Amino acid sequence: MSFTGKYFDLQNDWYFDERMDPEKSTEAACRYLSQLYNMFHDWDLALAAYNSGPGTVRRALHRADGKRSFWEIYKFLPRETRSYVPQFVAIIYAMNYAEEHNMIETALELPIPHDTLMIKKYLHIETFAKLTGSCLEEMLQLNPSIRHNAIPETGRSYTVRLPIAAKIELEKDRFRILDSASRVGRKEFELLAKNKVGGTAGRELMVYRVKNGDVLGSIAMHHSVRVDDLRKWNSIRGNMIRTGQRLNIYVSGSKKSIQGLRQPTTEAIANSAEVIVLPGTSKTYVVQPGDTLWDISRKFQGVTVEKIKAVNKLKSNKLEVGMKLIIG
Repeated sequence: MSFTGKYFDLQNDWYFDERMDPEKSTEAACRYLSQLYNMFHDWDLALAAYNSGPGTVRRALHRADGKRSFWEIYKFLPRETRSYVPQFVAIIYAMNYAEEHNMIETALELPIPHDTLMIKKYLHIETFAKLTGSCLEEMLQLNPSIRHNAIPETGRSYTVRLPIAAKIELEKDRFRILDSASRVGRKEFELLAKNKVGGTAGRELMVYRVKNGDVLGSIAMHHSVRVDDLRKWNSIRGNMIRTGQRLNIYVSGSKKSIQGLRQPTTEAIANSAEVIVLPGTSKTYVVQPGDTLWDISRKFQGVTVEKIKAVNKLKSNKLEVGMKLIIG
């Protein structure tokens, strides 16, 4: 799970998902299993906790009135976990006694011979593969944690695996190859990172404490972020927030000094919307990334979700970026 991976130092963001890295994820899994064994002093219970969480196993132990083995608390565990541990045991048995059951390995997939390269600057993987005469599929197979076929420039170093043949070609003209691969698609990549829901590229973290009367829409507007960003950064599914709750908000550097939140006036809300005035008295709103009908209705006095749907003949709440909605 994402939270568990981050707890064990696995990077998981728009750029990378190190849970997909065979070496790093295996090492993290071993550390996690060791911690779980130290909690329960039983490998079956450690495996059950690995699958459903230590809290679930503790509750099952409590309901089992002091019984301590997996099979004794079996009926108090989730269905998936009741299957997970026996399946794990079956796989271990099959691996150790394969030949006795005529389970013969007929084909082996050997790892691609590779070397490593330390990267500090932006690198476009496809361009790098072409310039080194290597296969893009092999590059991606060797680096499964890279999510968008490029390495970002964040000020830190990243280790990239590359086929041996690519490393040999790189050494023939290292500067030109790396320079070329650091230019292709960079602006588009950075733009995608910034506009992605929940993206933090080029932003700084601030923590905001929710005040009485705050709603996600007004908080988002004041800090120039989207409601969907707030939901993503704080793992919020709906619109419910509570007074005193701390919200992580990634803002541009110029906004970092903002300490409090003043409720925006109706005029300010209306002026902040992208409104196009048409001939006559009608006006429209252009849907922005992350907008919902509720968010839009909050920007205009006297406008409701039902009114927007009725005027625009919308059958659902689904919106598309760039859509023009008649507001009044």
